[in-house]
Amino acid sequence: MRIVIGEDSALFREGLAGLLADAGHEVVAKAPDAPSLIAAVDEHRPDLAVIDIRMPPDHTDDGARAARRIRDGHPALGIVLLSQHVETRHSVELVSRGGFGYLLKDRVLDVDDFLDTLRRVAAGGSALDPEVVAQLIGSRRAQDPLESLTAREREVLAAMAEGRTNVGIGRRLFLTERTVETHIGSIMSKLGLPADEESHRRVQAVLVFLGHPSTST
Repeated sequence: MRIVIGEDSALFREGLAGLLADAGHEVVAKAPDAPSLIAAVDEHRPDLAVIDIRMPPDHTDDGARAARRIRDGHPALGIVLLSQHVETRHSVELVSRGGFGYLLKDRVLDVDDFLDTLRRVAAGGSALDPEVVAQLIGSRRAQDPLESLTAREREVLAAMAEGRTNVGIGRRLFLTERTVETHIGSIMSKLGLPADEESHRRVQAVLVFLGHPSTST
């Protein structure tokens, strides 16, 4: 997989590049700011871009805004945003379009899970950080349909919102694939959502149910 990295911290940028190279991927460019990131994607046309949300020149949400511009110009490109803190506005907006992932930087330390997320996003899937999912679910008001879910069904719903397949959910929760299918059927029935097996559409359905929050946190 050919990857462009957008990250202003030289230490993190080089560490991430080394991790990806060790995993057999080709890092075709490393950009320290949003303008050079956009230029690098236009020049190299990679399979995936891994982008820090906060980058120069403004050190606010330059990386996220660059990601939106890149997505408009390269709709098939997989994009993974990284952040130090939970933020929902950009992540929910972009994940609804597929080929997008949003992770807290600490998740990079779980190398196998991180690399799996990159593969899923590059293939057109979606992935939200578990902390973002927890915040979205926790923001729902009491007395809503989530109250009808069992504790296990809530865990499965959260894993679905992360973009995991049935097999991936089973591994995460130590369940058989058949049991996962049963839980998903029950969840979709209780929430009135389509039981679509395609992972990105399942993420979309979950986000629609959660209300597509549009404010930063």
